[in-house]
Amino acid sequence: MIAKKLILAVDDTATNIDIVKGVLGGQYTIMAALNGAIALKILDQQKPDLILLDIMMPDMDGYEVCERIKANPDLRDIPIIFLTAKAEVSDEAKGLALGAVDYITKPISPPIMIERVKNHLMLQEAKDVLASQNHALEEKVAQRTRQLEELQDVAMVAMGALAETRDPETGNHIRRTQHYIRVLAEHLRTNPRFSACLTTENIALICKSAPLHDIGKVGIPDSILLKPGKLTEAEFEVMKLHPEYGKDAVEAAICSLHETSQHFLTFATEIIYSHHEKWDGGGYPQGLAGDDIPISARLMALADVYDALISRRVYKPPFPHEKAVSIIKDGEGCHFDPDIVAAFLACEAQFVRIAEQYADTQEEVEEAANKLHFDE
Repeated sequence: MIAKKLILAVDDTATNIDIVKGVLGGQYTIMAALNGAIALKILDQQKPDLILLDIMMPDMDGYEVCERIKANPDLRDIPIIFLTAKAEVSDEAKGLALGAVDYITKPISPPIMIERVKNHLMLQEAKDVLASQNHALEEKVAQRTRQLEELQDVAMVAMGALAETRDPETGNHIRRTQHYIRVLAEHLRTNPRFSACLTTENIALICKSAPLHDIGKVGIPDSILLKPGKLTEAEFEVMKLHPEYGKDAVEAAICSLHETSQHFLTFATEIIYSHHEKWDGGGYPQGLAGDDIPISARLMALADVYDALISRRVYKPPFPHEKAVSIIKDGEGCHFDPDIVAAFLACEAQFVRIAEQYADTQEEVEEAANKLHFDE
């Protein structure tokens, strides 16, 4: 059995309530309130499908009742029809401006009231159905977006894992640099130089892209990549090709993606290709300088160097944090963007915590060292 629609009739004259019940009571369930205060108390307990509201009532007139209902997020969607003896155009205009859906003047014409109530209930029902469909569609879109983001994350992790298998550095290097970048980006997002780029969405994408910074090393010969000693000048020129190799690989992936999905690899391309550029133009592969270097790559440059300084390498012991800070300060304005150095100095305590949290174990260091000698 389908429940009857519920209508709240608000009028300070009992006779008028009786008329409403007589006209509509056969089709709908009618609740009554003899003043605005009672009506609002009823609405605290029960939500009707439609409200018939008188205007001229003592203490609180219908206009005020309407305003209070429309101010309540839980009630504002209930259609309100003013049912009143105030017949001036200005009165009707005021009522509609307050959010009422209709305005019926007394004395009541039963056929008119029946049709208008029916029409507004049907319209509200259609609105509710549309809202429900829109909510379901939004949920589907959100679910599809989450699935796409998960797929993107899997792609990033897979490519990062590939780079990790060929790199003599530990996996924790990737994790540390990722967290360093987030700290720097969050600190810099209020700086006018960076605010347009470092949005919440972009920071997330930059951090996801960071593990791919050296993916191009998969194209470097083992004799160079895994050489335990210092590289010759010729070998270093070959090593300097890894940003190009990485960029080409990611750009090939971008070409196979739908245009709307390509942006998630934009920062990956920037980081891979430009994180060895220097602020003064002395880096590689393009010799970019200053703001021509993408922000994501500038962040990666400092994070990568800091971690290399505090980590053990076959060619050097780990430097203490203080020495790493000193070296980075010396690189301000030549290797690094001065504002990013300032952010690093402001956040260095967080860098120390990250380095401690994701410190390499002895096993990880030995495993990374073994990569250098696997072919011996």
